Amino acid sequence: HITFRQYEKRPFEFLGMLKEGVTQAESLEVVIAVTPNQTIKFRIFPRYKNGYINVDNVKNSAGLMRQMLRLNDSAFFFWGVDPSGDIFTGYTFTLESGFPEESIKIVLKSIVNSDRFIGEMKPMIDGSGAPASK
Repeated sequence: HITFRQYEKRPFEFLGMLKEGVTQAESLEVVIAVTPNQTIKFRIFPRYKNGYINVDNVKNSAGLMRQMLRLNDSAFFFWGVDPSGDIFTGYTFTLESGFPEESIKIVLKSIVNSDRFIGEMKPMIDGSGAPASK
């Protein structure tokens, strides 16, 4: 449920927005880039309260970064921070063995699953409560 458009200034970069199935974030902004190093990078930026989640502007920066590091050990996507401090989740493919079409489909279908982690991060982001566990 993501429609991608080519980024005007970068011909090998595509942008899309996922809103369907997202309940903790407002949306998930998806950036797909093909790099000169023969990789395909997926970067998914959660949009929360009209903007990106920036580690310098959250209630508990150290707690958020600790949680992201823990998720790197257990979640399908890794978590990171871009140069401006905005958090994202991501996945990177190497193209050394050819184009991984089926794997890319799995990554695209799995993006929505990152939304639940935003709910778990809410106490660190703005001090609000995390959703009840199921």
